Amino acid sequence: MNLKIAVLPGDGIGPEVILQAKKALYAIGEVYNHEFVFEEALMGAVAIDKTGNPLPEQTLNLCLNTDAVLLGAIGDPKYDNNPNAKVRPEQGLLKLRKELGLFANIRPIKPYKALIESSPLKREIIEGADFTIFRELTGGAYFGTKTLNEEGTHASDLCEYSEEEITRIAHLAFKSAQKRRKKLTMVDKANVLETSRLWRKVVQKVSEEYSDVKLDFLFVDNAAMQLILNPKQFDVILTENLFGDILSDEASVITGSIGLLPSVSLGEKNALFEPIHGSYPQAKGKNIANPIASILAAALLLEHFGLTKEAHVIYKAVEKAIEYKVVTVDLKPDSKFGTNEVGEFVSNFIFSKDDLLYFNNDNVSIGQSTIV
Repeated sequence: MNLKIAVLPGDGIGPEVILQAKKALYAIGEVYNHEFVFEEALMGAVAIDKTGNPLPEQTLNLCLNTDAVLLGAIGDPKYDNNPNAKVRPEQGLLKLRKELGLFANIRPIKPYKALIESSPLKREIIEGADFTIFRELTGGAYFGTKTLNEEGTHASDLCEYSEEEITRIAHLAFKSAQKRRKKLTMVDKANVLETSRLWRKVVQKVSEEYSDVKLDFLFVDNAAMQLILNPKQFDVILTENLFGDILSDEASVITGSIGLLPSVSLGEKNALFEPIHGSYPQAKGKNIANPIASILAAALLLEHFGLTKEAHVIYKAVEKAIEYKVVTVDLKPDSKFGTNEVGEFVSNFIFSKDDLLYFNNDNVSIGQSTIV
């Protein structure tokens, strides 16, 4: 298979972690005779600094004319800490989602057995948890009309949804539930918000086409509590843009690190793959950022194009890295391994799994191990 992939490294640790994802895809291409052509482009704060635009037209055109988009991270403190900034990195991401028609963000949540003790939650609470969050991505308050009066003392963000916007992501979520444990939880605030009442009405209507899937509902405040009290009760969670943004980040603590979770954003024709974490500028250039989420985003990309065997090899490589404790300091505070070393372990596993038989954790660093 030949794929052209637009690579948007972005800001902060984005370039470092996305490099490790590219290493994994390069190894897959070599071993399984696929050709992945990468073309990088500017986006985010780095794009603002160089062009004044968080999503330059050249970048958008590239993304519109490639098979998939691989994104690093977006954001910079100089914009986060300036409420008066008129142009922000996140505006580029929102525009990209809109222009590519990426209406569904899908985030799988499943803790690794070897890392259960890394979670702030008790083993008996999280062991066996395995669910997926479907977040609507192009509607709601993020894209509604925004107002601010001249005095800067009154602001509003309009939250709007149409039946069509809800229906299209609901079908994706129900189809996913059919392939899993056949349960879908709709999360909303229908006791307060008119948009949530529309969500309930539309999702109940769509559910009639999926009689084998059990549908239940939770208010978002209760859902946030239940994610911590009993995450094992969930199979597929479906929710709107703002609620999904918050709940998916909350759910990341179940795994022990936000650096472990990838996501895919889907449209009718386009797909974007990325880690769910931010740009973490404090770690930029220090070789300490966890690249696993970006590497797993590459695995999701392979799955999207039907390369399930190849994706499984990446999942296995990540599992082995965790098992052998070839992880960054967020997962093991005294770890001697960094971003690059984790990426090299994964790519070398793909090239030759047998070398792990001779793996010696004490000797692994660049140029020393048999797997490097």
